[in-house]
Amino acid sequence: MASPGTTPSSAPAPAELKTFTFPDGHVSFKYPADWNVELFTGGGSPSESATATVIDASGTEQATVYSGPIADGVSHPVTRTVFESAPVPGLAAQPAPAAHYAFYVDRMDSNATYRMHLAAGAPKPGQGAALDGIIRTGDGVILADVKFIEKPFANDAAATSWLAGTEGQALKALLLSISYK
Repeated sequence: MASPGTTPSSAPAPAELKTFTFPDGHVSFKYPADWNVELFTGGGSPSESATATVIDASGTEQATVYSGPIADGVSHPVTRTVFESAPVPGLAAQPAPAAHYAFYVDRMDSNATYRMHLAAGAPKPGQGAALDGIIRTGDGVILADVKFIEKPFANDAAATSWLAGTEGQALKALLLSISYK
């Protein structure tokens, strides 16, 4: 396991993967072959705005990836513990700040919010502002978040244990595979 704020070592990829490509042909990602992707397109043509929901073999929503022209972000003060962060190779050519896969917990008052998503820049541990996760591209933005239930982990040790498991590694690989062409 990587220490907080460091770049993680490469984990083995799942044996079989599929590739999902958005209708505009620009954004794609890889996901486990026994999972599914459902696409929702917003108003206008499918190439303008779309959200892909990734669903595991048991039917549980695991992640969403949005590609479109606009997105909104909200920020508030937090204290962050970073478990892992790494640049996303397929998004390296996009405008700064560079897209990173990130897994961390933000604490505000006595509430802990665990997040695994794309972040604009490497998340910094300590006091700061919540990250909006908006990745700018040549023609719009990308947002990608893992769907956690409220209070998904009893503590940080449980979160890092989950990350080391099959589901955590599959979702990490999905986020690291996102690309834009």
